[in-house]
Amino acid sequence: MSDGGATVIAEGLRKTFDAPGGGPLHAVGGLSLTVRAGELTALVGPDGAGKTTLMRMMAGLLKPDAGTLRVLGIDVAHDPQTVQDRISYMPQRFGLYEDLSVQENLDLYADLHGVPQEVRRERFARMLEMTDMARFTARPAGKLSGGMKQKLGLACTLVRSPDLLLLDEPSVGVDPLSRRDLWQIVQQLVDDEKLGVIVSTAYMDEAERCAQVFVMHQGLLLAAGAPGALRERARGLTYVATPPSGMPARDLQARLIDAGPLIVDAVPKGGAVWFIRQPKADAHALDALLGDIDYQPRPEELEDAFMMMLRQQHTEGAESTTKVSASSPEAPASSPQVSSNSNGDGPVIVVHDLVRKFGDFTAVASTSFDVARGEIFGLLGPNGAGKTTTFRMLCGLLPASSGHLEVAGMNLRTARAQARSRIGYVSQKFALYGNLSVRENLEFFGGAYGLRGQALRTRVAATLAQFALEPTAISGLLPGGFKQRLAMATGLLHEPDILFLDEPTSGIDPLARRAFWRTITALAQAGVTVIITTHFIEEAEYCDRIAIQDAGKVLGVGTAQAVREQAGRAGQEGGSDMNSAFIAIVEHGRAADRAKNSGGRA
Repeated sequence: MSDGGATVIAEGLRKTFDAPGGGPLHAVGGLSLTVRAGELTALVGPDGAGKTTLMRMMAGLLKPDAGTLRVLGIDVAHDPQTVQDRISYMPQRFGLYEDLSVQENLDLYADLHGVPQEVRRERFARMLEMTDMARFTARPAGKLSGGMKQKLGLACTLVRSPDLLLLDEPSVGVDPLSRRDLWQIVQQLVDDEKLGVIVSTAYMDEAERCAQVFVMHQGLLLAAGAPGALRERARGLTYVATPPSGMPARDLQARLIDAGPLIVDAVPKGGAVWFIRQPKADAHALDALLGDIDYQPRPEELEDAFMMMLRQQHTEGAESTTKVSASSPEAPASSPQVSSNSNGDGPVIVVHDLVRKFGDFTAVASTSFDVARGEIFGLLGPNGAGKTTTFRMLCGLLPASSGHLEVAGMNLRTARAQARSRIGYVSQKFALYGNLSVRENLEFFGGAYGLRGQALRTRVAATLAQFALEPTAISGLLPGGFKQRLAMATGLLHEPDILFLDEPTSGIDPLARRAFWRTITALAQAGVTVIITTHFIEEAEYCDRIAIQDAGKVLGVGTAQAVREQAGRAGQEGGSDMNSAFIAIVEHGRAADRAKNSGGRA
């Protein structure tokens, strides 16, 4: 290999765009790095770090403004086509043709890349075997689940055998089972074909799999090295605290986060709170903060080091992306009140034998659960499990085929419009008006919720402050984390009793997720009921209770600890992490269905 065995060499690389509202946006600023050949390499960093811009320059789709960039020994700025002939690139939004079948998509991409017919048969067979999609070649791509679409996108990207594979956040919006399958495919390519892979990711457990990790922030390189070497930055600074009986772990986490410079980061995990202290923090100050709460050292992880690097950037004057959590922990200006139609302290959501069919297809089958006022309730499941359909019925956006559904004391069969006035909804896809400013979106949705005049102006001003939003920024040009922040702000403008959040943290980095959950904790403390779906299964630790759903059926309902215990009965260790517990319960449920169906045919 030319360039001394390096697959990518960047020196002083720069790329600048015109920022919304004028002025330059330095997406990549003076960055230098070397990527070794034949390895898994990760690019990690918060929203706006420059990961996608860097990857698009590597793929020859953007030309650097300054510096040099060599890919596979080729100057990509001078000869992008030669680079593109030797690499495969899967962007965040891969262009599948949803009206075409799986096989037709593969054929189309093979045609586009000029793959010879004699090569296709073997290559297609290998990709279909690796992705476990040989059974679905005739199915239209639009009928696939989110995880299957990602696997098909990867297969289409690999219809030819490249010298380098670029993957831009391939597991965004993908459930843990599909994410595991994707990484098994990637690892197999690295092992069998010695393929070099560069992946950008918001998941630190994915970065842990890589031989080399580059940490980016605001277009600059903060650190580089093997995961083990990066973890050393947090050695001796990581602890686990056990909340006293009756205190939710998220409340202890909020106390630690609000402690300011003493604590770098805190996150609920396994019923406890994992936290990082500042390197210069006094041990006595930590004792004073926690009082009688027991805490012990724990092994450091890559995410600990990552969070330390990001927090350090903020203390050095970088614009904070966590202002919503650090400076605005309080609930919305006026705490929501319980509906006069609700039954005292009874549940504010009641679901009994809920069914939704689309023709012959049953999306939701006999689902039952209830949710109390002020509770954070998580609805988890693989892609295609029926979560979004359930959500849309709970919000009054979709009628149920049968069953009983009550929200805020109102039956959605007879009082859907009245119930909708009591709820806020944030969809999993950015559903605001991208060509309008932040303020214009807030004013529009405030008017749609019935706010007028001074009441509207007051709520918009309070919301802009609470969520640390720039009023003149163009909504469609915001980074993913800020888009989600704006979406949640619009859902809370009318101060609803119940807030529905459909995968609100999909595609945003750990820093933005911490900020988001600090706000949710404050809302729950103020009495807002929160129903949330997420593919970051570890976020179940923030929930009072969770329900795991698959193929339209609820497989279990309970606290995170109860779910881990259920996973133990399904063959996993009782103390396993939430991702492992989730996978165990879903796979156990699917195995039971297969056994039942097999017995029925017999």
